[in-house]
Amino acid sequence: MPSIRTTIAGSLPKPEWLAEPLVLRAPWRLEGDALAVGQDDAVSLWLAAQEEAGIDIVTDGEQRRRHYIWGFVEHLGQFDFDNQGSKRSRGQRYSTETAAPRMLSDLQWDGPVLLEALRFARARTDRPIKVTLPGPMTVADSILDTAGGRSDADFAADYAAILNLEARALAEAGADVVQIDEPCFNIYTEAVRDWGLEVLERAFAGVAAKRAVHICYGYGTETVLNWKNANRDWSHYDATLPLIAGSTIDQVSVECAASGVDPGILGALEGKDVLVGVIDVGNEEVERATVVAERIRHALDHVPAEHLIACTDCGMVPRSRGSALGKLRALAAGAALVNRELGN
Repeated sequence: MPSIRTTIAGSLPKPEWLAEPLVLRAPWRLEGDALAVGQDDAVSLWLAAQEEAGIDIVTDGEQRRRHYIWGFVEHLGQFDFDNQGSKRSRGQRYSTETAAPRMLSDLQWDGPVLLEALRFARARTDRPIKVTLPGPMTVADSILDTAGGRSDADFAADYAAILNLEARALAEAGADVVQIDEPCFNIYTEAVRDWGLEVLERAFAGVAAKRAVHICYGYGTETVLNWKNANRDWSHYDATLPLIAGSTIDQVSVECAASGVDPGILGALEGKDVLVGVIDVGNEEVERATVVAERIRHALDHVPAEHLIACTDCGMVPRSRGSALGKLRALAAGAALVNRELGN
């Protein structure tokens, strides 16, 4: 039987000397050359930690980005992150309006934003590397377009053209997996059908690497957890996954550990690699390997082993370093238990 592989959704905690722990969008504690060196050190630390834990497909932990969206789009034109506006976003799940950086210029791409970061990581590991990028629908939902005043659909289409240039350049430079993060696919399901999936496909056109999309219910922050604990409707994947099944996307990352998602929906992704969330990123508790293994076994009822990749639900940037290290090890250990049962 093929071995079940392991990976993470993308982010890992910043070391405390780089940014304040447990805080989303925490400001850097270093500046200038010291910041660049500190980020290099953080990437090296987490690449080594993933290898030591036994993670098969690694990332740089998004150590060079204060936030997975901000740290990318800030290179694509003029944005005001200090004097933010407000916008109805994320379907108003967490608040009536949300603070949103203001875009002050047209989008522009002056060359690959994450190329040097990829080269740095590539020189420090021989394992497959995944690079993560914020998706068109999610970025459109997170930015206040004061320059163009475009609808979210129009902004997403323009952004997807730039995202495609970035994704193609990263694939050509050696990224094994290019993952586009679209948590909004679990919110605006009708828009996914009407234009979201089409725009995502444009972002992946011609990308010569595994094409992955990450769809989750959000980080393990207080506001997100409050919504999750009160939510009773987990049918969003029922709408989006069958649509993705007919796309050119190779891999789909799905949150299953912390949410009330029925693993049976994973069967809709027949033929795709499914990154099944088997690690809850919403708390500091480190799962036992046996718990992780049981979650993987449930997923195997619906996804063949050759297409199942055990993953975290979402990024671990809001977690403590110790918790994240433990969860990496539990993820690999749980997969190892199941692989032994499969004869690997």
